[in-house]
Amino acid sequence: METYKQEFIEFMVDCEVLRFGDFVTKSGRKTPFFVNTGFYRTGAQLRRLGGYYAQAIQEKFGLDFDVLFGPAYKGIPLTVAATMAVSERYGKDIRYCSNRKEVKDHGDKGILLGSPICDGDRVVIIEDVTTAGTSIQETLPIVRAQGDVNVLGLVVSVDRMERGRGEKSALQEIEDSYGLKTTAIVTMAEVVEYLYNREYKGRIVINDRIKNAIDEYYREYGVK
Repeated sequence: METYKQEFIEFMVDCEVLRFGDFVTKSGRKTPFFVNTGFYRTGAQLRRLGGYYAQAIQEKFGLDFDVLFGPAYKGIPLTVAATMAVSERYGKDIRYCSNRKEVKDHGDKGILLGSPICDGDRVVIIEDVTTAGTSIQETLPIVRAQGDVNVLGLVVSVDRMERGRGEKSALQEIEDSYGLKTTAIVTMAEVVEYLYNREYKGRIVINDRIKNAIDEYYREYGVK
């Protein structure tokens, strides 16, 4: 496993973004692990997060695109942090764009924040995590409604590696249904591989009990 992925996993643990217990996902699944990017709360944390996203984006998509789009609300800081990191690391000035939940009818009018999206723009979408692939159904129409744009793909922080609406993984369904490339900074398989029975800062993050709960979850929701 690449060093930056190991560092990112530890970073998620340090920020309490990656947590283990009893949770319910947006899609209604009861899960023993949860990724909440809302727990990145400081400038230093967002700066590091943007760097991890930038590396994943560069490796999968290169830098030959125009706009990084992050859906409201969690996608807004992700988009800003990642575009800043792309500029600092690679010297490429990518525009950032997000949507509003409600259309603004005065001042800076419209549904978008940041850069407008124009005909011919190549767009990459950034999200925190995809469980069942439901959010992309809301995001794609917003982006494509802005003009004749080319949506290249989707980048998330963690690939939960579980089924979407059918038997394939959520990210694979997105690729097949919408013709998009997808990538993640890390997968849950990499998270489990790295943390299982490994002592980190004086404790075992994934012990046998948690590992068994994760395995049981994937027996129900994992890709067959």
